[in-house]
Amino acid sequence: MTKDHRRELAVALTILVLFAFLAVSAPGYFSNANLIDLFLANVPVLIVALGMTLVILTGQIDVSVGSMFAIASVAAGSFAKLGMPVAAAGLAACAVGAMVGAINGALVAYLRVPSIVVTLAAMLALRDGLRWFTQGAWVDNLPPGFQWMGLSISSYPVLMLVVAIFLIVVFAWVLRNVAAGRAVYATGSNPEAARLSGIHPAQVTFFVFVILGLLTGIGAVLNSVRFNQIPSNTGLGLEMKVIAAVVIGGTAINGGKGTILGTVLGVILMGAIGPALTFLHVSPYWEKAIQGAIILAALAIDVARARWEKRRLEMDGGVLATSRA
Repeated sequence: MTKDHRRELAVALTILVLFAFLAVSAPGYFSNANLIDLFLANVPVLIVALGMTLVILTGQIDVSVGSMFAIASVAAGSFAKLGMPVAAAGLAACAVGAMVGAINGALVAYLRVPSIVVTLAAMLALRDGLRWFTQGAWVDNLPPGFQWMGLSISSYPVLMLVVAIFLIVVFAWVLRNVAAGRAVYATGSNPEAARLSGIHPAQVTFFVFVILGLLTGIGAVLNSVRFNQIPSNTGLGLEMKVIAAVVIGGTAINGGKGTILGTVLGVILMGAIGPALTFLHVSPYWEKAIQGAIILAALAIDVARARWEKRRLEMDGGVLATSRA
């Protein structure tokens, strides 16, 4: 394990310690029913987190994913109620997510509006617009084939597992081995140096927002088909959980550093906390506080590490200059 993977190791050890503690204090946590529920609830979070990893790697952020998730979820149900086949309704909902991501990306990449401003405005506009459109009502009376996408209950977790593994492998491989993945890291590390090397940082930024929107749509569809109704307020707090998972997994909030493995571990840790509090008879209201504390701790670690590396480089430069003299 190299020093670049210390964060992933630390998160993995934290997960093991948490699970060991739960095995002693709340063995019911590891029942098959609870583990399946945890898995199904967190796969959509993981899918959105993969896209968020790309965005944060470029030095940007998107706090509108919760509202985007709600828009795509309601769109999937509404399209299905209009008579579209379930698969077509799902694809249309994913297109809605990608379109919203494209609008965010264009404002950030080409109009140079700070991403926190763009996506905060989008979060509020999308959520209030959806509330106006639905009047707060849930999407119900869905077609019989919508729930579970026509699959049996036993087949659905298998589908989710296949989708999750496929996306993890593809994104990890692309970031490590493909020029487009290296362009994401280069854009986040130093946009000007990336531009001088032939990379177009604006295009990279635009496309990572589109990918995040598309993945948010996919996650919303896979989550929606679990139920026979779609709440119009779904996705509340998703942005906090996703950003916390990505940051605690080691992706630097200022971009240029991070891995898909770290994000996966971060999602596992963040997804385990809420149910663990329930099994330990702790108020669930502590979950948000813990998420915020984890984000602050991760940011503090990143700042301390950056300062330490800068100081080390300055010392190495001083030693090199002295030796030459």
